[in-house]
Amino acid sequence: MAFVCLGPELALAIEDAELIARLRSGGYTVYFRHVATDWSNSDQLSKAGDWSSCEFGRMRQLSDSGRAEARSIGRAIRTLGIPVGQVLASPYCRTMETAELFDLGSVTPSTDVMNLRAAGYFGGRDEIVASARRLLSSPPVRGGNTVVVAHGNVAREATQVYPGEGEGVVFLADGKGGFDVIARIPPEPCQRMLDRNQGDSVKR
Repeated sequence: MAFVCLGPELALAIEDAELIARLRSGGYTVYFRHVATDWSNSDQLSKAGDWSSCEFGRMRQLSDSGRAEARSIGRAIRTLGIPVGQVLASPYCRTMETAELFDLGSVTPSTDVMNLRAAGYFGGRDEIVASARRLLSSPPVRGGNTVVVAHGNVAREATQVYPGEGEGVVFLADGKGGFDVIARIPPEPCQRMLDRNQGDSVKR
């Protein structure tokens, strides 16, 4: 069981195939935390715009293993035929690079899911949390899924789910101005899911 569906009061596991079928139908928002980073480096945020720097020593950047992980996740999504209508990413270099390495379509920077450490430049933490919740409660374009690449602290405050680096969380707008958490997708099982699907295709 690679995926864990979180209900309001309990957690239950579902088969990979069920989640794949749901995602192939579209209508979901998949929120990914950026993939693995080099933690020997820390963010040096002193002025507006610093977050977009891809210079090592100024802001924390992706590690080589993280970049490989991002390519693997994107390949799995494409190979499984999961339609993506829009790709949004926090304007931090590590989130934009993650989204671009997914190779799922053009990437649009979005401050709706800005790192909370930079929230002071965008109306404060409460405003970013509110804008993230509005995004997750908005249905994607019909027939597709929205992919969002952002930060763990935004997810934790806006949804109470704290994803690890490279982990995806599947959300479904409830039509009432809110959203439900449907599943969590750790990065390694994403590749395992792809391998299983390819094996099934060979058997057919």
